[in-house]
Amino acid sequence: MMRLILLSFLALSCSKSNGGTNPPVPVDTSVKVRVKVLSYNIRRGIPMTGTAIDLQGTADVIKSIQPDLVALSEVDRYTKRSGATVDQAKELGRLTGMYSYFTKAMAYDGGEYGDAVLSRFPILDSLRLELPIALAGSEPRSVAMITVEAEGMKFNFAATHLDHLGAEDNRILQANRLVKDLTQNPLVLAGDLNALPTSQTIGILKQQFTMGCLNCAYTFPSDKPDRTIDYIMFKPANHFRVISYGPVTGKLASDHLPLVAILQMTKK
Repeated sequence: MMRLILLSFLALSCSKSNGGTNPPVPVDTSVKVRVKVLSYNIRRGIPMTGTAIDLQGTADVIKSIQPDLVALSEVDRYTKRSGATVDQAKELGRLTGMYSYFTKAMAYDGGEYGDAVLSRFPILDSLRLELPIALAGSEPRSVAMITVEAEGMKFNFAATHLDHLGAEDNRILQANRLVKDLTQNPLVLAGDLNALPTSQTIGILKQQFTMGCLNCAYTFPSDKPDRTIDYIMFKPANHFRVISYGPVTGKLASDHLPLVAILQMTKK
């Protein structure tokens, strides 16, 4: 009798186990895409220790890093000082095999001076944003932003170069404009912000953007770096994960070090 009861119990247990009553294991259907981002103030292609423009040297640094996206600061287009027929962003695109987009921050020396982006992905859309100045006579600034798609995931990438003056007035105004007007999501913002991590400028940007670094490494000057003024940041925070972040030392093709981040984007 006891044997029959035990057999009945075991049969019932097996029936429950094989009957699918256990909760299903959740399947992760999210899409994860990694992109390598480079922020680089190229000083118009002038090396740290030189005075002559060497765009091939700039391109060689970019190619050695193999980025998917590049934010370029201090870029000339058709200026007399850099070559009246030279579009530096377009030329760097040709030399690196990447797509390019340039925005004018100001007219200069018969041409234009501003920001640019390079992209391994085709550029689906582009936008120029003019940044304000608080102090009369200051250099105008701009944002170059593109929309791209990587492995079926669309996102935005923007490059900018904030004011360089000692007083923070212009940068504060410009940071507030970035927070207010760059409403596109998801978005990666990169560039030479001319602001230390503890500055009010960076504090304003943190209202909307997540920094790619916690203890941000020095990025300037490239031969003996002693301050952090170049950054890569993003929003929304839950769309990105930082895989790696930091400057590439020993690169003297500009007075800034190239700053590189590998970001993982997640889409549910």
